[in-house]
Amino acid sequence: MSKIFSGNIYIFHAFDIGEDIALTTIEDEQIFARVPQTVPRYFKNYQTPLAIELPTPHATEYLSSKIHEFGVISLTYKIPFRQTLEDLRTNMEALGNKYQEQASSDAQVIFDKIQHLVKQPRFFHLRTSYTIIQLDYDANIDSKELSEKYGNTIAELVRFETETLADYQKQDLLDSAVGYYRGDFIIVDNEAAFVYDEGYEELLGLFEFSNIQHLELKYFDKLLAERLNQLYERRETIVPKRELIPLAGLTKTPVAELGRLKADISVITEQLQGSIKLANEPYINEIYELLVERLDIRGWKRSIDRKFDIIKEVSTVYYNRIETVRAEMLETLIIILILIELILGIFK
Repeated sequence: MSKIFSGNIYIFHAFDIGEDIALTTIEDEQIFARVPQTVPRYFKNYQTPLAIELPTPHATEYLSSKIHEFGVISLTYKIPFRQTLEDLRTNMEALGNKYQEQASSDAQVIFDKIQHLVKQPRFFHLRTSYTIIQLDYDANIDSKELSEKYGNTIAELVRFETETLADYQKQDLLDSAVGYYRGDFIIVDNEAAFVYDEGYEELLGLFEFSNIQHLELKYFDKLLAERLNQLYERRETIVPKRELIPLAGLTKTPVAELGRLKADISVITEQLQGSIKLANEPYINEIYELLVERLDIRGWKRSIDRKFDIIKEVSTVYYNRIETVRAEMLETLIIILILIELILGIFK
């Protein structure tokens, strides 16, 4: 007979709804009821979000909702379970779909109330989610027994698979497991993690934060991709007459706009990166590094840097082209003025 396990499914959702949110005004106008929150000890220089109570009735599975100043709404759901891991694996897909819809509905309610306080509001630019399958700790089951007896099912749970994984896929996941104490067993993957750790609650903030960091990097990468498309379309068109006028739009040159965009992106990415302090937290650092690897955080950063370089190069060429045309126009005007002066002199 299969063993009955108890635990919780934690699902983290994040929505990018605009550039900036006026948190102070939201607090002053008391749009939402505030909820006390505890910031994990490994956060430093952390821009504490506004933790709120949803204004509409919600299921008992709802855990928290937060508004972040840099344009993000984050929602966390906690779904208790008591069943076999095989049954849980069967139900995971339906559970994920249910809370995708629930999160969209809850985030929409929040957005509708604060839309007027969001810079460039839109529901929503992009979203990300991450799931934790957390098993209640049992002193009679250590990590070795858990891996040997239930490794196949755990691997399938983390991959949201209902079919048996290939041996090398399963072994790759099980071999990546980490733990602080001997009985701990934590697997971090691209979309989900399996957590068997008595002190798991201190890790939840790290997973929530990584999901938000992933969201913002994806959003900036998408934003720069759109800028690249705009530049490509502009390259195929005639230069607008207004841009040929000397000193017209001097502060709105492509290079100047790129500089402002880069500054905005750099501020937020550096704030997110600098929020984590892990110098004296080797265990937390190990898990965060796994999240960085699995979510490809560094890859998204490299992609953003590459797009910046391409946009800068193309913008510079475009701006130089405009400057060249302006210079030629000025030379032509000077020649025409000289000719007019000569003609007037001759007639006089």
